[in-house]
Amino acid sequence: MPRPKTATPKTRVATVAIVGRPNVGKSTLLNALIGQPLAITSHHPQTTRERILGVYTEPALQLVFTDTPGMHAARNRLGSYMNQEAETAAAGGDIIVFVTETGPKPRDAMNPEDLALLQGFPPGARVVLVINKIDLVKAKADLFPFLEACGKAYPFTEIIPVSAKKKDGKDDLVEALRKLAEVGPKLYDDETLSDRPTRFFVAEFVREQVLRKTREEVPHGVAVVVERWSDVKGMPHIELAVIVDKESHKKIVIGHGGALLKDIGTRARQKVESLVGQQVHLKIWVRVVPRWYESPAKLAELGYGLGASGEES
Repeated sequence: MPRPKTATPKTRVATVAIVGRPNVGKSTLLNALIGQPLAITSHHPQTTRERILGVYTEPALQLVFTDTPGMHAARNRLGSYMNQEAETAAAGGDIIVFVTETGPKPRDAMNPEDLALLQGFPPGARVVLVINKIDLVKAKADLFPFLEACGKAYPFTEIIPVSAKKKDGKDDLVEALRKLAEVGPKLYDDETLSDRPTRFFVAEFVREQVLRKTREEVPHGVAVVVERWSDVKGMPHIELAVIVDKESHKKIVIGHGGALLKDIGTRARQKVESLVGQQVHLKIWVRVVPRWYESPAKLAELGYGLGASGEES
């Protein structure tokens, strides 16, 4: 007797925008979901400046995540661009994953800033609330009042507590999104992790180390750009410029006798080599460009997508 054919499961696909206030763990969540450190992280708010796409793929599921800058009260053109990136992603996603956080003592009401952001979402949007950093809560029963308050504050499709840092709750989130995804063809090959070019990640890995190694006054005035990429005997030689706002910031980034800049380069190179799978040579210098974050032309030159008019190009 011939065996009955096994039905091939239909592939479910969704685009998912990860949005929320700065420093709630959106990038850490993306990295946990994808299983690769695509998005840079630091203890400074507004670390993410551009949309970063990460693709999660199973045989019958593909979730195309977009990590976005933290939505905040912009104080310069760069901040406006970052908000625009987040708003565009939220409007264009099939599903919105809205990330908030809880401290060691969960509140019994949602953050007013969260509520204001939620009101700006398109009518009828499917919004999954992710409550991050639950590893900070010793007694999980303390979460219940906050969960109840969130459910009353907004018609969320799902509410998922997670610890992105410890990857707890990650599978629950994937399953919730699987149910919301619709049957359709995959948008990317199974091997694709992101649509960003390698040079984007190289610059980001250097900026990540600058953020991690410098004081509060430096990070918001720092950008990194790849200026030259060549192969020498099969090894990539990459030259990058760290752009800072002030001469005093340049001295901080370089450090005494160049020690800090050397450490930044060493740590960034390790991540770059892990990404490209071979040895690379990085050459990094620091350049002062006063108030670059207010210049549409400089922002466009540095890859932040603003033309001379200040509009996204």
